[in-house]
Amino acid sequence: MRRREFVTLLGGAVAAWPLASHAQQKASPVIGYLHFATPDYTPAAGAFLQGLRETGFVDGRNVELEYRWAAGQYDRLAAMAADLVARKVDLIAAFGPPPARAAKSATSTIPIVFEVGNDAVEAGLVESLARPGGNATGLSILFTQLTSKRLELLCDLLPQARTIALLVNPNSPTAEPSIRGAQEAARAKGVQLSILTAGTETEIDAAFAAFVSLQADGLIIAADPFFDTRREQLVAPAAHRKVPTIYFEREFATNGGLISYGTSLSAVYRQMGIFAGRILKGEKPADLPVEQPTKFELVINLKTARALDLGVPSHLLFTADEVIE
Repeated sequence: MRRREFVTLLGGAVAAWPLASHAQQKASPVIGYLHFATPDYTPAAGAFLQGLRETGFVDGRNVELEYRWAAGQYDRLAAMAADLVARKVDLIAAFGPPPARAAKSATSTIPIVFEVGNDAVEAGLVESLARPGGNATGLSILFTQLTSKRLELLCDLLPQARTIALLVNPNSPTAEPSIRGAQEAARAKGVQLSILTAGTETEIDAAFAAFVSLQADGLIIAADPFFDTRREQLVAPAAHRKVPTIYFEREFATNGGLISYGTSLSAVYRQMGIFAGRILKGEKPADLPVEQPTKFELVINLKTARALDLGVPSHLLFTADEVIE
């Protein structure tokens, strides 16, 4: 080969290297963020993004997110999940039981990281907590399992109570386990339990009117994504009608609700981000055990208690994680 021919061929090969290298580079993975609420929901997506950062993934740099918000309308979730699957996202983060079920129904191959307030095995999301066995894993945050504890706390606040009401969303998979837990606790406490239902905004208002007719002493708001999107609508009538009410998230108490007991969702969302990062790095959902929380937050709003003429027992104040003056 003459020297000129060699230089020409070598120059062409060098010029081709960047193109070949670029072609081999994989685009940033895409996460489908499937949420039951709206973009202004608290806790925000920032907690999930923090968990991703802790595993080396930064939104807009080496990972992209596709957001889908159902705004409390469960019937939109199936189409949203199907759209994410059609876009061939690398992972779906599903927030709440309805999004988790929609994602699981939409794909058996794309990895899913979920958080659910009910039993993940009972919901058909995993084979077992220790060995999920499929394409999904995440956190089972025990929101429905804590219904019995919320009844006990409410009875501590209302030692003379004879009837406690439980508000559930009849359209939700969380309704039945919440009722079962409350019934068991009510029997143990020797109080009557009345069930109220609400699956729409109008029905929430009707439920509070029914509470007054029942002459019940206190109200438990069952853990449910729909109720989570209607925090103000649940806190305001409780204050107006002077209904002692216990909620499932601290945000209700910080917004004026009497008392709340449940898992820190910010911590849950952060852990979901960590799970997502680990899976994007190559771990399989089937091998990642479903986690359950070990720490629960008790928040008491003393200002609201005074407005209801309620004295809060000292042992509750002592054990509370936060007392709002």
